[in-house]
Amino acid sequence: MSAIVDSHVRLARWQTVTGTIMSGLIVAFLVFDGAIKLVPIAPVTETMTALGYSGDPMLARGLGVVTLLCALLYAIPRTSVLGAILLTGLLGGAIATHLRVGSPIFSHLLFGVYLGLVAWGGLYLRYEAVRKMIPFKL
Repeated sequence: MSAIVDSHVRLARWQTVTGTIMSGLIVAFLVFDGAIKLVPIAPVTETMTALGYSGDPMLARGLGVVTLLCALLYAIPRTSVLGAILLTGLLGGAIATHLRVGSPIFSHLLFGVYLGLVAWGGLYLRYEAVRKMIPFKL
């Protein structure tokens, strides 16, 4: 009985640490992405123009604020699921944008999918409630 409890605790600790690292990477990326849009530097406005949006710095700042809000909500444990849901919407818009302009599939188009998988994977590993919402039977 003790061995079962010990292995369960070890698995839970491994899951929590891995999930926290994954979530931390997402938050770090989102803070960086949001911050460069707040400034906004020339590569940001040039990229927005190349993607078919206005190069208006106010648009970039608005996207930066939304990105930082998603990062903040995702980083706070009590609101992390709401943050992940909003982040999924934001990433869906990015995916749609790259699809519309014909960006390369694996490097640009699917980048939002990769981020979403890491974000939700981090929550999945950290929170039992998320595992109950999205049950995987192996």
